[in-house]
This record gives sequence, C-alpha cells and structure tokens, in this order.
Amino acid sequence: MFQFDRHFTPDEANRTLDQVRPLVEQLMELRDQIVALRPELESGLQKALGNGGSKATGDLMLLMVQVRALIDQVQMHGALVKDIDQGLLDFPALREDREVFLCWKLGESTVSFWHELDGGFAGRRPL
Repeated sequence: MFQFDRHFTPDEANRTLDQVRPLVEQLMELRDQIVALRPELESGLQKALGNGGSKATGDLMLLMVQVRALIDQVQMHGALVKDIDQGLLDFPALREDREVFLCWKLGESTVSFWHELDGGFAGRRPL
C-alpha cells in the first residue's frame, strides 16, 4: 500500500535531526575534500591512461567509502539523503492519507517544509 515502512511526524523528524545533523555535516566535509581532489584526479586520469597511478585516486576511494558509510548511518535513522551538495534530507511522512516527504536542508533549524514524493526541493511548501 505505502512505499515506505516508516513515516515521521514533524516532531519525530525534528528529534531525529539531533542524530543526523552531525552526520550530514560530516558528509559535507567529505564532499569538500572530494572537490579539492579534483585537479589531482584529472592529472591522475591522464597517468592511468598511460598505466600509471595517483595517490589522489586512492584518496578518492577512501573518501567514497566514508561517504557511503555516512549515508547508510543517516538512512538507518529513517531519513533519505537527497543531495549531498546542499545537505538535503527527506523524511517519509503521511499527509491526508498519502505519502509525502518532510524536507530539511543543512542550516535550517527544524524540519519546516514538505513536498510530494515526486515534487523535489523545488516543490517544498511550509508545514
């Protein structure tokens, strides 16, 4: 009947922020480290084509493993990571007997918006 097994009330989503906000902050830090590696990765790709390698490639792999682990931790709390660049999370919820997402972005103090499942960030509306 419903796509998600768990549905949050706004209060439950806000309480969950205490656990997931630090994880999202760590995700953003890892994203910044990945972006900083980009110039080295581009030269590393050229070396790889010539059968060389680069330290940046190994660093990227380690960072990606850490990113995956943090996303898994956030999802264990029931939230969905929607955009690492923005620090955007969705929490499955029910509104008028249909599934929607409660939407939160890093920097916002509380979960104060919602959108349809297919509405995305651009379709956010205040609670």
